[in-house]
Amino acid sequence: MTYDRSKIRNFSIIAHIDHGKSTIADRMLELTGTVAMREMQEQVLDAMDLERERGITIKAHPVTMHYKADDGEIYEINLIDTPGHVDFSYEVSRSLAACEGALLVVDAVQGVQAQTLANVHLAIERNLEIVPVLNKIDLPAADPVSVKQQIEDVIGLDASTAVLCSAKNGIGIREILEQIVHLVPPPRAPEDEQLRALVFDSHYDCYRGVMIYVRVMSGEITRKSSILMMVTGKLFEVTEVGVFSPKETPVEVLRPGQVGYLLANIKTSSDVKIGDTITSAQKPVSTPLPGFRAVSPVVFAGIYPVDSSDFEALRDALSRLQLNDSALHVEQESSLALGFGFRCGFLGLLHLEIVFERLQREFNLDIITTAPSVVYKFLLRSGEEKNIDNVAHYPDPTLIEHVEEPWVICHIMAPSDYLGALMNLGMEKRGELTKTETLDAKRLLLTFLFPLGEILTDFSDKMKSVTRGYGSFDYEFKEYRKGDIIKLEIRVNEEPVDAFSCLIHRSRAEAKGRAICKKLLDVIPQQQFKVPIQAAIGGKIIGRETISAITKNVTAKCYGGDITRKRKLWEKQKKGKRKMKEFGKVQIPQSAFMEVLKAEE
Repeated sequence: MTYDRSKIRNFSIIAHIDHGKSTIADRMLELTGTVAMREMQEQVLDAMDLERERGITIKAHPVTMHYKADDGEIYEINLIDTPGHVDFSYEVSRSLAACEGALLVVDAVQGVQAQTLANVHLAIERNLEIVPVLNKIDLPAADPVSVKQQIEDVIGLDASTAVLCSAKNGIGIREILEQIVHLVPPPRAPEDEQLRALVFDSHYDCYRGVMIYVRVMSGEITRKSSILMMVTGKLFEVTEVGVFSPKETPVEVLRPGQVGYLLANIKTSSDVKIGDTITSAQKPVSTPLPGFRAVSPVVFAGIYPVDSSDFEALRDALSRLQLNDSALHVEQESSLALGFGFRCGFLGLLHLEIVFERLQREFNLDIITTAPSVVYKFLLRSGEEKNIDNVAHYPDPTLIEHVEEPWVICHIMAPSDYLGALMNLGMEKRGELTKTETLDAKRLLLTFLFPLGEILTDFSDKMKSVTRGYGSFDYEFKEYRKGDIIKLEIRVNEEPVDAFSCLIHRSRAEAKGRAICKKLLDVIPQQQFKVPIQAAIGGKIIGRETISAITKNVTAKCYGGDITRKRKLWEKQKKGKRKMKEFGKVQIPQSAFMEVLKAEE
């Protein structure tokens, strides 16, 4: 097909988890003949087993289709797929920056959900042309009329021309493609001939190095081009350029408006930053494309091998995951209780869960993770500012001026019957309700401000249970605020155990400390001496449990006679216990660490 910029359409699909995004993409690939029927399978663009099982997109995959429209012209349609989850919102924003339009896919049964709302706002900010699509209209519970009304009321888009489709049965797919051709504008004319290309994703290929996914804004990329990465300042020579259809297909040249990939013998994924601008090494442009920011981890957790001999295998596995996931932050650390392991930074809880599962599945490793924590800013009296995510680095309390904790804006969508339960949950998590909006007769949109640390572990589960599974939520970082954050120290047999200690708000410390002590009482086995388990804030003990000693009845052999015989034996036993307490070590079983993570306040 000859190059014609006016016949190119670049679009993305925005949808909540399980609203049919991957299925619509499958049907488009079938209809345009991009994938032969014998090679067809469900979720073609989702390559990972985990993506198929959970029905979510973790790693975006672009694809180029050629579609013969009703007007007889052949159009080059580029679908730039995006991950759906809030943790990957920066990647979504970069993918949207490479597009001119977006399909807003809404389930005709469930209606607009929180995640849809977050991503559609990203698209509106970029002035993309948004095409509403109602999927699953073949289901008996589908209600297209009220869902159209919801799209108009909640998002403010005109849904009168929304396409009704059923991706599963292939209904309405041609209509969607026609809407894309007629409503999504072609790429804008480039301002000059200089090379500008946006990096919207990358992945590591074992044989060919890093493969960069690009959208060319102006200029051309060919084999043997010398390119400059504007953020990292690295120079490379291009060895191959191509398009996805959906497998990598080499082409001679990528021109303005086109989407494809390039290879340039790049060995490490850290040389490629998502959102970077590629320009010509000979005639570089002066300013990069707007919108780049370095991706910084939000949630930290320790990952340790259950068997210490697996440490090297874990290191290799994490470095291999990092090749395909530049947002994963890894540094080595050791803990008295857990031995050697790694401190890892993640974009959010789903990201943590995915990495944890991939380590177990793909690398067959037996690992445990510590409780996730967020980054607190400590301002010291000396004026120095420290970012701390690990309780082991907690500074001397006398040196601390104040502590700041991260807060997020959280949008919760749920049926209006559950308003009371959600407000209670919000208060329990130290949230501030800033706005309540009625979406329609049955649904509400609540906007809360929460400390990020409060919603990390169990907020999603609790929100799902109080709304009986009908609620959906989504959050984005807002700011750092002063907070009364303290170190809750857990001591077993008077020895502090870092793996159980945590940074927590003062109002929650007592309940948390007692819950952990109670849990440890159940999971640490009895010793030959009494073992105190204490929760302390500084020098003040706020919770205590005692594991009683295994006792032996030393007076069983005494019958009759004077009581002094028995007293002598008891005194001897007491002395032995005291001596044992001085030298005795408490072995904490591995299962105890997992149990404490589940400790409820």
